[in-house]
This record gives sequence, structure tokens and C-alpha cells, in this order.
Amino acid sequence: MADAAAIEPRVSESLERLNIDYEVLPCDPAFADTAQFCEKYGYPPANSGNTIIVASRKEPRQVAACLVTASTRLDVNRTLRKLMGVRRLSFASAEETEALTGMAIGGVTMFGLPDELPKYVDADVMNLTYVILGSGVRSSKVKIAPADLAKLPGLQVVSGLAMEAS
Repeated sequence: MADAAAIEPRVSESLERLNIDYEVLPCDPAFADTAQFCEKYGYPPANSGNTIIVASRKEPRQVAACLVTASTRLDVNRTLRKLMGVRRLSFASAEETEALTGMAIGGVTMFGLPDELPKYVDADVMNLTYVILGSGVRSSKVKIAPADLAKLPGLQVVSGLAMEAS
């Protein structure tokens, strides 16, 4: 296993509990946002995951975590809306994301999230040789085999969750 001290404790506990091999990739917190991270450190956006928190606009409030690659965009208006059974969705604000996950934007990951939070991953992510995700903090990322995402309880792999970025 990697240097678990360099990532958020709940994230390292989740990775260890699920027996997931991972590599910690240190990064300057100023470059933690995916596009800047890829550019600075030379990783392809197609292998870099964005964990995005979305929420319904009306009560009862529904929230979900979605994972797509940085080379695509989340299909909020069609696929996700239908999947969640709501009429209107929006991206959670940075403040709402941090309150829900305990993680800052640029560090949000699928690991260490509340168990009851629905988790969706675009099917194309599962075909990659590796994926880089947030580590719960802005000073590092984790690199894993996408197949290990399937170990997350309640994770749902969804075809068409992402579409080509325009």
C-alpha cells in the first residue's frame, strides 16, 4: 500500500478496508483541480476522474456522487436526472460538497463518502488501465485500477453517465 498519511484518513481507511492497491501522487494544492493537475503533472484527462456531487433542486432533497473522466462531462439533464427520478438537478456548491463529504473541491473522491450516498460511475471509466482520483485532500491524488471501484458498496456502473466534452 502507499503512504496513507498523505491522504484523508477516511479515504485511506476505506481503501484499506476494501483491500484496494493504490499509489499516492503528491501534488501542489494550487494544482489540485483536475485540469490544472493534468497539465502540470502530465497525466491525460481521459485517465483522471472527477467526482462530482449533484443534488435535486426540490424537496425531498436527493444527493449523489458521480464519477466521470476529465475528458467528458456528466450528463446531468438526461441520464442522471432519469436515474435519480427527479425533474431538476444541479451541481452541489463547494460549501455543500464540503459539508456533505468533508472534502474540499479538488480532493473529492468516491472513497470515504457516507454509505447512504448513492454512487454512480460512468461505464467507460471501468475500461481504463488506471484512473486518478482525489484523495480527500488537495495535496495528493490516488491512482487505482478502475476494477477496484466495483468493491465500493452500492456503487452503480452506468452507461451514458458521461458524454463527450464540447
